[in-house]
Amino acid sequence: MRNPFELFAGLRYTRAKRRNHFISFISGASILGIAVGVTALITVLSVMNGFERELRVRILGMASHATIVGAEGPMLNWPAAAAQSETHPNVMGVAPYIEGEGMLRVGNELSGTLLRGVLPDREPRVSDIGQKLIAGRFEDLESGEFRMVIGVELARLLGVRLGDTVDLMIPQASVTPAGVLPRFRRFTVAGVFEVGMYEFDRGMVFIHLDDAQALLRMGKGVTGVRLKLDDLFLAPRISRELAAELPGLYYVSDWTRSHANFFRAVATEKTVMFIILSLIVGVAAFNIVSTLVMVVQDKQADIAILRTLGASPRSVMLIFMVQGSLIGVFGTLLGLAGGIGLALNVENIVPLIEALIDQPVLAPDVYYISDLPSELKQADVLRIGMLSLALGLLSTLYPAWRASKVQPAEALRYE
Repeated sequence: MRNPFELFAGLRYTRAKRRNHFISFISGASILGIAVGVTALITVLSVMNGFERELRVRILGMASHATIVGAEGPMLNWPAAAAQSETHPNVMGVAPYIEGEGMLRVGNELSGTLLRGVLPDREPRVSDIGQKLIAGRFEDLESGEFRMVIGVELARLLGVRLGDTVDLMIPQASVTPAGVLPRFRRFTVAGVFEVGMYEFDRGMVFIHLDDAQALLRMGKGVTGVRLKLDDLFLAPRISRELAAELPGLYYVSDWTRSHANFFRAVATEKTVMFIILSLIVGVAAFNIVSTLVMVVQDKQADIAILRTLGASPRSVMLIFMVQGSLIGVFGTLLGLAGGIGLALNVENIVPLIEALIDQPVLAPDVYYISDLPSELKQADVLRIGMLSLALGLLSTLYPAWRASKVQPAEALRYE
């Protein structure tokens, strides 16, 4: 804007005391609406980012960043594949595993479970299971002792604790003189873990790799090798590099494939929430249209005088665009300040609310993430701020255009 006349006139109209107090009320409501919408957008997206981060940490604390499995059944030469993988600069840990299904029985209680055979000294290199134990020690899983580490929800269902025995049945038949019977073995509970994800706490048990090989009759083979990487977001690239480097037929997968649907669903929810909450800002922006339409109607005589003094239709349009845009700018700045402040302190505010209402916001017996994590991202703040400013600017175009079309003679006819 080479000539600041339009800017000064627009600012002057914004500061001027309004004869119509209803216009002032609508202007204040527009600023408040935009501020509330921007605050809600930033806060909700930050909380969803926090939930996504917590879920990713908890899932990948048990699952692996990348997995190598045999293309033609069990991996017999897994030590060579593990040693080759460890030479990659981005691989931090390697551990073999055996995966299968079984059924646990304690008295009359039965429950299906996912069985994972591991090496206790290697497993902590690729997962956080050693840090999630609430009873017992992971190192107590010893070869030939037939001990298991069980999830807290599964232990609660079966009514077992440390030292209790559990019958593990394998869905592979054994031919005996009495007929074909499923194989089973009695295990001792050596530990109880709690991850905070129902999928693991309710449906997974850990046993020693040698015990799993004996039960599943895999000889010296394993299901695959699990890898932990220094940067989980590089998993697709590292998986491709390992697949090219490893000798023999192996299939290398990463967490973005094994949990693709879950994280895609979370991303979709974030997008939908962004669109829904953006409507709040949109509705507030439409209030700017109402405000400027009434201002234009109220300032007919002023517009006519400006036109007779030589102001062009473009200048008149810019004056009212400046006036309307300031409403959007003030509302956006207030919303950004409120949203950033709330997002950074939501983890401290929630305990205060819980103390006031004397009950948890997220009940621990219903939600396994009982707090409200928050992760503020600069990209979200910039995107929301730009959206709010753009809507505020667009909402000024029609009223400003109407103002530029005011004819001086018509406006001053009855003055």
